[in-house]
Amino acid sequence: MKFTATALLITSLLVLAGCDQAEKSAQQLMGKAAESAKQAIDDTHKAAEQALSDATGGLISKKPSSAEDEEQSSSSSQEI
Repeated sequence: MKFTATALLITSLLVLAGCDQAEKSAQQLMGKAAESAKQAIDDTHKAAEQALSDATGGLISKKPSSAEDEEQSSSSSQEI
C-alpha cells in the first residue's frame, strides 16, 4: 500500500512538471507567433503606404501619429 501511494505521488509530480513545461513551451510559441504576426502587419502597412505614395505620386503625405502629435505639442508648450 505504501509503495502504491508513493508511486502515485511521484507519478502525479512528474505529470504536473510535464504540464508546466508544456505550458511554458506553449507560451513561447505564442510569443513567437505574436511577434511574427506583428512583423507581418508592420511590413504590410509599410508596403501599403509605399504603394499609396507611388500611386498618388507623393501627393498624400504621411500624417504624424498621435504619439508624435502629443510629443510635439508638449515640447511646444514647454517653450512658451
